Amino acid sequence: MSDFVLKDLRRVAEQFWPAETAESWDRVGLVAGDDSAPLRKVLLAVDAVRDTVAEAVGWEADALLTHHPLLLRGVHTIAGDTSKGALLSTLIRGNCALLAAHTNADAPEGGVSDVIATKFGLIESVPLVAGSNPEAGIGRVGLLDAPVSLGEFAERIAAVLPQTVSGVRVAGDPARKIQRVALCGGAGDSLLDHPAVRAADVYVTSDLRHHPAQESIEQSIVAGGPALIDIAHWAAESLWLEGAAERLAAELPGVEFRVSTLRTDPWSFAVGCEA
Repeated sequence: MSDFVLKDLRRVAEQFWPAETAESWDRVGLVAGDDSAPLRKVLLAVDAVRDTVAEAVGWEADALLTHHPLLLRGVHTIAGDTSKGALLSTLIRGNCALLAAHTNADAPEGGVSDVIATKFGLIESVPLVAGSNPEAGIGRVGLLDAPVSLGEFAERIAAVLPQTVSGVRVAGDPARKIQRVALCGGAGDSLLDHPAVRAADVYVTSDLRHHPAQESIEQSIVAGGPALIDIAHWAAESLWLEGAAERLAAELPGVEFRVSTLRTDPWSFAVGCEA
């Protein structure tokens, strides 16, 4: 039985992922809940959606900690006949708080991109875009311990990630040898022109749009540049959850932490796919 309350979870989360390090447009921290409420069970997930909310309430969790904020953009109602209102109503009725650690959990050592880099086998990795702390920042760039083909590296990534409909999409010659890898957890096509990305052999990120990706590949033909690997947003960021749960559990002994295994990637199936 734990003597901790929700305020303790917020305190430890703030130590690991300070809210002040979040991007200015982000909305992190406590979304719903009472600081004095008992804390015995916490579920971690990438997204607050119908399935993960139902899982948290069904498990009688006292808090659901997600990577993606539920209320990232402004809403004018949380009525029960709206999607966000229905989720919040379910959580409140189930006495389950909701917290988010988003861009404040992306940047630090042990954060989302850092975990992805480790899982993909990068060594000597540093932030792609460093902040005031040189050990923290957006994305990572590092080396593989030995050159491999682009095809082999893509297979390695696919083996690490949980399966999704979109799988791992690659733009480039599968036989190309790569060693320097740039990556960014989440949607990263805004960094396609970053010098560290252009200097890499391959850039791995999610949600690459048609025109930015096409222009990057065309530029690489003319002036050199990276191959591209597009991975599912949910799958990549889910790699962070287990380590986050372990760190929280070490600071809050007696509280049970569980990582949701539900796939919250939005895509259900694909047809007509061709390599």
